Amino acid sequence: MMKAYVLRAFGPPEQLTLTDIDQPVPADDEVLVRVRATSVQPYDWHFLRGEPYIARLMGGGVGLRKPSIAILGADVAGVVEAVGKAVTGFQPGDEVFALLKGGGFAEYVCVRESELAPKPKNLSFEQAAAVPLAANTALVALRDEGRIQAGQRVLINGASGGVGTFAVQLAHAFGAVVTGICGTRNTELIRSLGADAVIDYTAADFTRNGQRYDLLVDIAGTRSMSACRRALTAKGTYVAVGGPAGRWVQPAGRMFAALALAPFISQRVALAEVTRCTRNRENLLALTELIEDGKITPVIDRTYPFTEIPAAVRYQEEGHATGKVVVVDD
Repeated sequence: MMKAYVLRAFGPPEQLTLTDIDQPVPADDEVLVRVRATSVQPYDWHFLRGEPYIARLMGGGVGLRKPSIAILGADVAGVVEAVGKAVTGFQPGDEVFALLKGGGFAEYVCVRESELAPKPKNLSFEQAAAVPLAANTALVALRDEGRIQAGQRVLINGASGGVGTFAVQLAHAFGAVVTGICGTRNTELIRSLGADAVIDYTAADFTRNGQRYDLLVDIAGTRSMSACRRALTAKGTYVAVGGPAGRWVQPAGRMFAALALAPFISQRVALAEVTRCTRNRENLLALTELIEDGKITPVIDRTYPFTEIPAAVRYQEEGHATGKVVVVDD
């Protein structure tokens, strides 16, 4: 048996029930991982609350009447406990991490060998658990959808969150001239992560200051698409990542509206969608190289013990975390 937080109905964090369930058995191509750390993020509470409601109707993977994922937790860092008979790349005792659809809110999880990567040697389990979804999203937004080039002027709107702190560091590592947008209390942090300039959104509107950027990665979603276009060059690229959540449509509606506008404007519009990416392990290996070279490092706001996962989700849902909220095995 093992302990896991099981989600049986949509609702607040209290719907996550700590339960004794059967420990999973790895299939031939799977690895059983003892979870040492995981993290919480908007991805989790979208499934927890079943919002936005439009995702239920459009087959967004949330589930129509009940959650489609019983055990949440997309980020996993831990130790290999056992391997299936067809697994050749890992053995018991290996330290690993992965990006999954779910399963991290448990003591053990089975992971396909093709999804698993060695944990960066210079990170603790706590730090490694902060990487998979957030850093992967930032990488896809900049490299794949944004097509970032050295020397470009890049703006990160929402620079102090989980994705944003990685995006600032990655853009800097790619040789861009980086401007980060955040609140007053995080301006020095964002500079320390490699931003060449920082805009305090409480004091200035980046869409009206006359500056133009080659690439705008919009994580915060605090301005309309038409306003963001004023901050782009004529051939600039706008990449939508997230935005303020709503019960019915948002942030999906804002992203769809941006894509609908794309054919009619000179600027390029793209959407960073990591949950459908087929290169997650490849991306984790690329991120590991950057981490071990000292070019990026996780920023962790708070750490909670496993027994307090509902409290961790509640705190993250408030939207004030700087960097990541991580859960460790207690």
